[in-house]
Amino acid sequence: MNEITIGNHIIGPSHPPFIIAELSGNHSQNFDLAMAMVEAAAKAGAHAIKLQTYTADSMTLNVDSKDFVIQEQDSLWHGEALHGLYQKAATPYEWHARLFARAAELGMQAFSSPFDENAVDFLESLDVPCYKIASFELTDIPLIRKAAATGKPLIMSTGMATLAEIQQAVECAKDAGCEQMILLKCTSTYPASPENTNLSTIPHLRDAFNTQVGLSDHTAGIGVSVAAVAMGATVIEKHFVLDRNAGGVDAAFSLEPAELKALVDESRRAFAALGKVTYGGSAAEEASKHYRRSIFVCNDIQEGEVLTSENLRIVRPASGLEPKHWDVVLGKKAKTSLPAGTPLSWELFE
Repeated sequence: MNEITIGNHIIGPSHPPFIIAELSGNHSQNFDLAMAMVEAAAKAGAHAIKLQTYTADSMTLNVDSKDFVIQEQDSLWHGEALHGLYQKAATPYEWHARLFARAAELGMQAFSSPFDENAVDFLESLDVPCYKIASFELTDIPLIRKAAATGKPLIMSTGMATLAEIQQAVECAKDAGCEQMILLKCTSTYPASPENTNLSTIPHLRDAFNTQVGLSDHTAGIGVSVAAVAMGATVIEKHFVLDRNAGGVDAAFSLEPAELKALVDESRRAFAALGKVTYGGSAAEEASKHYRRSIFVCNDIQEGEVLTSENLRIVRPASGLEPKHWDVVLGKKAKTSLPAGTPLSWELFE
């Protein structure tokens, strides 16, 4: 599977996972807060920040109809009109260049999810290193074609898409010129529960499309994301907020700075722990073999005395004969006097 380069960052199975902090609308349209989020994400060790590039009018219609009101009772945004929700969650276009520049100064990659073709043109003017297609837009073939035609890497969240819908999106992107692609397993509920995350899909998705796969994680905490690394995820995306208690449209399922740092650290540890199939102990364990068990004299034995379970014991360390020889040793006679604490060896008995 080919490595993918985003900016100066290499992503692939032989590299620690690429951690993306999604700012979404948690800045509450306060530029200073958005800038503080970028700086906090960098301090926590995130490799990238991601914005969402849309306006309320590019997302939906401002009409008085229940079709445009969130009906689901368990939604964080139940009863809200779509247009109003997107209006307060949108990241102003004039912020993008300054936020991207600050991220670059801090050593992070910075890019966005475009939600219409005009947004792609705008992001191209800022020379973003890649594009992210949100899970709800995976069936927007014209949008995928537009983003893919830039020739830049494409990260696509699969969300509730069927295999056929993912196949259509992948083929569209490839036909339009995209040669570097990462698919993200994603559960498109906000928040998502671990029970609905189905991380076992990650290796299946990777094999089905012969592409790198990551996780866009909407669950609380970092446990699901760290587990995804063990399943082969090369990218982890989590929503980010400075303070959940202060609010923000996605605050309920977003990580605070200390949690983001924990994700960076623990996902790196999880990656390092994957290693390779190994039996017989690693080189680091070689010294520990000395503390296995072996056969020792536990009570003084005289020359010619029979070796029994009364004068021999299997104990640590491993200086004597291995315990597998116990039945062979019992009943033999000592060739010489053996004080307690003597590790038993073949030359000591007949």
